[in-house]
Amino acid sequence: MKHKIEAVILDWAGTAVDYGCFAPVQAFVEIFKGCGLNPTIEEIRKPMGMLKRDHIRTVLSMETIRLQFKELYGRDFTENDVDRMNRDFEKSLLAILHNYTTPKPHVLETVEALRKKKIKIGSTTGYTDEMMSIVTQGAKSRGYQPDIWFSPNSVGNMGRPYPYMIFKNMETLKITCVQNVMKIGDTVSDILEGKNAGAVTVGVLEGSSEIGLLESEYEQLTDEEKNALKNRAAARYREAGADYVVDNLSGVLELIQ
Repeated sequence: MKHKIEAVILDWAGTAVDYGCFAPVQAFVEIFKGCGLNPTIEEIRKPMGMLKRDHIRTVLSMETIRLQFKELYGRDFTENDVDRMNRDFEKSLLAILHNYTTPKPHVLETVEALRKKKIKIGSTTGYTDEMMSIVTQGAKSRGYQPDIWFSPNSVGNMGRPYPYMIFKNMETLKITCVQNVMKIGDTVSDILEGKNAGAVTVGVLEGSSEIGLLESEYEQLTDEEKNALKNRAAARYREAGADYVVDNLSGVLELIQ
């Protein structure tokens, strides 16, 4: 690697905690179903990592869902619909988030190893401050606490793919150059955020939203099945501009060395 990495900036759900990124998926399924809409899990996961309000709007804009909405309500969706669904989503997610704060395998030991190398640990998220108060508390009680975190609330709700949360991390952590920052995530939105900031970008495969399986489901697969899923996810990361792809967070240590 050409640049000396000063800070690693991790995403939360699907990257640092919540193997498979299931908390938001569960809440999204609930609110769309409540409106009589039936997006597939793939459609729900596609915008993952964005500010959740933007995520809802993106799903509603998908051709199949737009047509479903029009057929049901006799009109196109409006920002009022997005607002209402976002309120329902937040209520649903806040009720379950405490169950999805367990650090993923390899996270605690990798963060410890990075700190020994004097590398700072920042973080960004698609969650709001209110959601993060639950997630950070749960993760801390289980041993994970980055040096700093920023949600879209801290940057005028201009979350991913905008790069501003990364810049807030850099400012607070006093990082000299954006090329000395490594952004790590488990969605295309994470990669775009990193690319737009000018950082080194890394996609994580195991336990990612891109693969979208529980740890128990993933471990039951054959090596061939695992590799097929990993190859598909890696291709999506690389298409978005990822500089590197790793199986799990421990692979970051090899990149930095």
